[in-house]
Amino acid sequence: MWDGGDGRKEIERCGLRDSGGVARAAKKELVAIKGLSDAKVDKITEAASKLVPMGFTSARQMYKQRAELIQITTGAKELDKILEGGSQTGSITEIYGEFRTGKSQLCRTLCVTCQLPLARGGGEGKALYIDAEGTFRSQRLLQIAERFGLNGDEVLDNVAYPVLTTLIIK
Repeated sequence: MWDGGDGRKEIERCGLRDSGGVARAAKKELVAIKGLSDAKVDKITEAASKLVPMGFTSARQMYKQRAELIQITTGAKELDKILEGGSQTGSITEIYGEFRTGKSQLCRTLCVTCQLPLARGGGEGKALYIDAEGTFRSQRLLQIAERFGLNGDEVLDNVAYPVLTTLIIK
């Protein structure tokens, strides 16, 4: 966003750690940071504003956006009822609970059900599975795909899994 040595560390020390914080900060606050002139602050906030959508939208536009959201079935009718139709697209759903209560199983199932046709509670989409515990098993996706009558190879192709490497320093 800006060249090194021109106030980045000072900006971060003020608690502004991302483009959104910088874009929303008052110019007076930024100019008060040692090493930042009015001109430099203008350049920084202009660059940050390009990265962060800002402004207003109408209630009609929000209504239209909400109408386009899809509920993805969890594969469990009672859970879908509790979630008012399933897991909603366009949002983040946090799943938490005790060890061995089915959290990973639910995530794997959603990776498959998001690929179902709309008429069957799916989204005709793809999934990104981020595994923080190293428990991802693609063969489980094949079993779930079979349950829903989907082609296993296509299901596997439609689930992205980031390859993370671990650096061990001795």
